[in-house]
Amino acid sequence: MLGARRLLFYGVVLCVQRGICETRGVRPPPTRIAIIGAGIGGTSAAYFVRQKFGNNVPIDVFEKGDVGGRLATVEIEGNEYEAGGAVIHPLNLHMKKFVEELGLSARPPTSSLVGIYNGKEFVFEESSWFIINLIKMVWYHGLNFPRMYMWVEEMLDKFMRVYRYQTSDYSFTSVEAMLNALGGNEFLQRLNKTVDETMQQAGFSQKFIDEMVTPVMRVNYGQGVQINGFVGAVSLAGTDSGLWAVNGGNKVVCTGLLYASKANLIKGTVTSVEEKIRPLRTGEGSVHLYQVNYNTDSGESYSQYDIIIVATPLNSGMSGIRFPFSVPAVKNPYHQTVATFVKGKINRSFFGCPEPCSLQLTEILTMDDPNLFFSSIGVVTPVKVKTDQPLRDSANDPVWKVFSPEPLTEQQLGLLFTSHGAVKSKTWLAYPNYHPPERVPPVVLNERIYYISSIEIAASAMEMSALSAKNVALLAHHQWYENTDKIDQEDLNEKIKSEL
Repeated sequence: MLGARRLLFYGVVLCVQRGICETRGVRPPPTRIAIIGAGIGGTSAAYFVRQKFGNNVPIDVFEKGDVGGRLATVEIEGNEYEAGGAVIHPLNLHMKKFVEELGLSARPPTSSLVGIYNGKEFVFEESSWFIINLIKMVWYHGLNFPRMYMWVEEMLDKFMRVYRYQTSDYSFTSVEAMLNALGGNEFLQRLNKTVDETMQQAGFSQKFIDEMVTPVMRVNYGQGVQINGFVGAVSLAGTDSGLWAVNGGNKVVCTGLLYASKANLIKGTVTSVEEKIRPLRTGEGSVHLYQVNYNTDSGESYSQYDIIIVATPLNSGMSGIRFPFSVPAVKNPYHQTVATFVKGKINRSFFGCPEPCSLQLTEILTMDDPNLFFSSIGVVTPVKVKTDQPLRDSANDPVWKVFSPEPLTEQQLGLLFTSHGAVKSKTWLAYPNYHPPERVPPVVLNERIYYISSIEIAASAMEMSALSAKNVALLAHHQWYENTDKIDQEDLNEKIKSEL
């Protein structure tokens, strides 16, 4: 009897160590898990997969470029500046938790004065006095501004349910199922309408949409108000106060998550995935695995896995990975945007203010105009806060970041700047070309193959990738151990209330 009790005790200890006690069976954990891509989606996935599957499951993360993906910096005269994803919303709870747990720090926001330029003149110029801005907003656009903030806040209140769902380990097999659980048919309809249509139906004036909403879409997504209504609302949330970034650059979160996950980083390009059937050592039965083929500096190689998580967009021009099955709804190319960093003096006469000019704007957004060759221009500060250096040095020319659909020519630089020194640029396929009605790719590409970037068709942002990564980690865990009562549950909001 004592021997049996000891055996049971050691079995429970092993079960706890492997993280499978909550399962209904005694299926062993996966022998190996692959994650393709080491941006915020891939490194978040490695972090969450480690939490769910335990410390003993090997995790390989493949990355052909730098860890961080579309979170990257450029260096000008010894300082680094955000060239990719730049700001984080105060309600982005996963990003906040990452920063806290990794021992990182938030970078304080810098103040800016914003102007809206229509290609000929400014339709709005922000003042350093709040009361003046308030008078201007009401004078030009009535109550559209306060109504917009309430409209976005209502959307955020519903969207925040996702954190409660994930804390309770609920997951979804599709982006549509997730959005439906958060905001019902309202959220799903926004995928099928433009933000222009969505806001008009909500009672916002066309003048407000053209002059105030369009510039926000252009600076955040390089596209106008023809993008879908859901990503449009996410973009407007980025106008809120309290936006922040990570000291040292947002990319350091990815490096930290990779380290915390204890995953093995493989610097190489994944070329294809194949299905393999391998006989068991006992000679009885077989196991179904996936083989990942990849190239490194040492040549071609391959490894086999039970689970694969794809954390890089599979759209045209983004990835050439071949699968033994078709991947629907990933044919549309991603939108190109160019971030150009210029240390110099802005040409204020270009914006209709000849010298001597009192224009003090430090960020200029633009309305839709086919003659404009840029989307926005603004002063940026280094990603690393130095105690002995002010965020902005008035004695020297500032560094400006210009967003444009194509690389700037010397002639265009001459139009924007009276003089300039260093110039560096980064060309991105940064986010999807949004064309509602949207066709959202599946989260489950095949049995035990998951796609994090599916969520980007709804909205592309750091926190969206982190949310998708946790959803995939939960889903992979539940499906591996056949825990179906945590997948695609109906009436989750009411269910969670009853559990509390």
